[in-house]
Amino acid sequence: MTLAAVSARAPARTAGLAAASAPSLAELPRHNASHVKNKWGEVVRQVHQSGSVAITNHAAIEMVLLDAATYQRLTDDLQALRAEREQAVLDALSARFDERLAQLQQPDAADRLDALFAAQGAIDQPPHAGETF
Repeated sequence: MTLAAVSARAPARTAGLAAASAPSLAELPRHNASHVKNKWGEVVRQVHQSGSVAITNHAAIEMVLLDAATYQRLTDDLQALRAEREQAVLDALSARFDERLAQLQQPDAADRLDALFAAQGAIDQPPHAGETF
């Protein structure tokens, strides 16, 4: 039986897992790769009990195994965060556009624009480079 098949049968008891703080890598239950290979059923049961398990090779964590429902929640949360960030960027751009449009819609906007073009690069005061020049 595959992990996806086992996870599909898992109860929805992990629904609050995404909202709770996730444990650090050091806090996760650990199994070395040989144990995972030889005792897959036990590892799957532990994943369902604890939410995730760290898989090690020579005592170094190489990956984290989690059930399908937890993975789906993580990807859904990530997608929601991306959508919020994109919406915030769009809102900021829209606000900047509205500010600029409001300036262009002021009664004296046409006169200010005409004066800007009439100046043709001329400035009121020439720049001062310092006393040594």
